[in-house]
Amino acid sequence: MVGILVHGDNHFIVRGRKPDRATALALVGHWSLIQVGAKTPPSLEPWRISSREFREDLEWAVIVPGDGKTTVAVVQLLDELSARGITIHDSSRHCW
Repeated sequence: MVGILVHGDNHFIVRGRKPDRATALALVGHWSLIQVGAKTPPSLEPWRISSREFREDLEWAVIVPGDGKTTVAVVQLLDELSARGITIHDSSRHCW
């Protein structure tokens, strides 16, 4: 599975199943800080950032609040996903 994890003005295209709220927060925390030589925690190993995917292949979307405003391009992509019937999960709301 491939999806998008949006964090403020940043986003990650991710290979793996849709993460739950706690995992989405952990992934953002892990990927937002560059740590040379850092090992991925075993609990986060099922997910990886992907740099080459087609937008038509995205199957899930999760928003994690962060600094900065979501870019226009990402908002447009989320709108396209929503129009395709994909639920946009917002972790700032406590219901999934």
